[in-house]
Amino acid sequence: MIVLSAPSPAARERPLLWLLAAVQFTHVVDFMMLMPLGPLLMQRLGLSATRFGALVSAYTLASAAMGVLGVFWLDRLERKRTLLLLYAGFIAATLLCGAATGATGLLIARTVAGACAGLMGAVVIAIVSDVVPAERRGQAIGTVMTAYALSAVAGVPLGLGLANLGGWRSPFIALAAVAGVVWFLLLRFLPRVDGHLSQASGAGASTPGLTPRLALGWGLTFTVVFASFLLIPYLGAFMVGNVGLSLTDLPWVYLAGGAATFVSSRGIGRMADRLGPARVLALLLVATMGPHLLFTHLPPSPLPVVALVFVLFMTLTSGRAIPTMALVASRVPPSLRGRYLAVNMAASDGASGLAAWMGGLVLSTAPDGTLLGFARLGWLAVGVSALALGLLWSFAGRAVRLDVSPAP
Repeated sequence: MIVLSAPSPAARERPLLWLLAAVQFTHVVDFMMLMPLGPLLMQRLGLSATRFGALVSAYTLASAAMGVLGVFWLDRLERKRTLLLLYAGFIAATLLCGAATGATGLLIARTVAGACAGLMGAVVIAIVSDVVPAERRGQAIGTVMTAYALSAVAGVPLGLGLANLGGWRSPFIALAAVAGVVWFLLLRFLPRVDGHLSQASGAGASTPGLTPRLALGWGLTFTVVFASFLLIPYLGAFMVGNVGLSLTDLPWVYLAGGAATFVSSRGIGRMADRLGPARVLALLLVATMGPHLLFTHLPPSPLPVVALVFVLFMTLTSGRAIPTMALVASRVPPSLRGRYLAVNMAASDGASGLAAWMGGLVLSTAPDGTLLGFARLGWLAVGVSALALGLLWSFAGRAVRLDVSPAP
């Protein structure tokens, strides 16, 4: 007689996690593919570099603004309904990007897409944190965040290929179609997630609010992302102008980095579950200091050497987001989690935009295309990572003590 054992809880959670990863994949691709479409959009719509920059920044600024506004309502609704509503708005905005006839229409559509996408990311992490127990939460968040690596490996190249075949509108239309399929899968298979509502009504006045101590988590997220985005927007220009790669080499380097990040994400999540997210984040903050300095001081080198250093840089740098999210999500009860993570997403978006702007102030370009000041930027990134270590000690070690039972 053959006895079939029931699937483990982790196995039952896996389809849900990959479905949520698909949500993340669509909105990350939507954000990332606009930048390489820049030359085509500037030519077809007659955009200046400044107006194209406004298109890029409108997405993150709208996301940050909506994250702050999400404090007032995000935990008052059942999470599945909230995600479906935001995702429908994102799909409509992406379709409007493909239908835009001019720069103004495209700017409005990008703003709406960013406003929906930022809150979507917060709701996705809140669902994972509500559904998955704390002992498996790191690996679960790592699974969902493989969407970022997959977007670099597959999503952006496919989007550019569609643009070359069918014009700049086709990637937005195709992405909206894919997102529409994911929306119906969410409607069909995502269960109701409303435990935070019953906890909020049962906890009453004993449930703490968003205290200044909890704001340390936002500061931690801000510094972790800020240190990364001081460097990430300028890696391609540095590799071409300083290290000696050709433009045709760049896709292979980014492909290697994305593939390595895709493989490592779940492993870093498992480490966070075994060792604790605070300890893993501390290890990664220290471990990234070496690659940050190594890459920013890299002399002209052959392609395999550059690819190896880039893989090390991206794997460790992007991996820091996994224990960061697992840690901040575990520090608040479910009744506050959506609002807290919405502001946390706003802190992340604000950090990426501000760091990219500050990096541009530090850097300059020589007549031969060499990027000047990138080594100083590497030291600045190391200094901000050290600041993040101090915030991590305060946030995880002593500063946050809730007056309720630990968040499940």
